[in-house]
Amino acid sequence: MLFRIFSPNITGVFSVTDGTDTAPGNNTGVNNEMQPLVIEYRFRLQDNSEELFTIRLDPQTLETLPDSDADPLPDWTALSFSQCASCPLTAASSPRCPAAANLAPIVRRGEKLLSIDQVDLQVTTAERISLQKTTAQRALCSLMGLVIATSGCPHTAFFKPMARFHLPLASEEETIFRATSTYMLAQYFVNKEGGQADFNLEKLTNLYQTMQEVNLAMAKRVRSTSKTDSSLNAIVLLDMYAKALPYVIKQSLDELRYLFAPFLKTVGSPGKTSAE
Repeated sequence: MLFRIFSPNITGVFSVTDGTDTAPGNNTGVNNEMQPLVIEYRFRLQDNSEELFTIRLDPQTLETLPDSDADPLPDWTALSFSQCASCPLTAASSPRCPAAANLAPIVRRGEKLLSIDQVDLQVTTAERISLQKTTAQRALCSLMGLVIATSGCPHTAFFKPMARFHLPLASEEETIFRATSTYMLAQYFVNKEGGQADFNLEKLTNLYQTMQEVNLAMAKRVRSTSKTDSSLNAIVLLDMYAKALPYVIKQSLDELRYLFAPFLKTVGSPGKTSAE
C-alpha cells in the first residue's frame, strides 16, 4: 500500500480579481504560443461568496506575469525576511523573495478562511475545468504549490513543467507519477545536451530536501502576519509532501510497476528480442 501523503501540485505577482466571471485566455495550439497561460482558481465559500485567483504565466519562462494593479507587497516578502540559507539571490538583484511575493495575495485573502472550512473549488484552464468539494487548506495548498513553482524562485525551477500541466488536488499516485516522470524526462534532456543524467532518481531527493527549506522559510513569513490558520496549514501540507516524497521514492516506487506490466511483457528479458 502506498505511503499516505498530502499531494498538492506540485508553484512576480499574479492577478487577483473579485468573483465576477472571466474566461481563461486561449492557451492551446501552436498559433497561440505567445499568449499567456491562464489558470483560474475559484473558491465558492459556504456563504455562497466567491474568491477568484487568476494566475497568468509567461508561455516561455513559465513564471507568473506581474500585475500592475496588485496591492503593495507587505514587509514579510522582503528577501532578507527569513531568507533561505541556500538562497542564491541578493537584495540588490531581488529586493523581494519571489515565492513570498507570489504568496502575499493568497495569504491576505485567505484570512477569511479557517483550515477546515468546506469550499467548492473550480480550477479552470484552457484545456479543462476541474470541480471538487474540499477543505480550505487543501485548496489553498494546491494553489500555493502552483504559485511557488512559477514564482521565479531558483529552487523551484524543476517544478515549472508540472505547473505547465497543472493537476489540482492530485492523488498520491498521480503526484508520485508526475514528479518521477518529470524528473526522468528532464534527465533525458540532460543526457541529450551532454550532461550526466541521473536515471536512478538519486538527486530528486535533494530537490525535495531543498523544498523543505523553502517551505520552512515560507511558514515563518506567513506565521508573522496571518491571523487565521488556513494559509499556514496549507504550507504545512506542502512541507509534509516534500518530506514524504523522498521516502516514497525509496520505499514505494515499485508499487507503480503494475502500470507498466503489459508494456514490460512486450519488451522481454534483457538480451532477448520480441521475436524470441
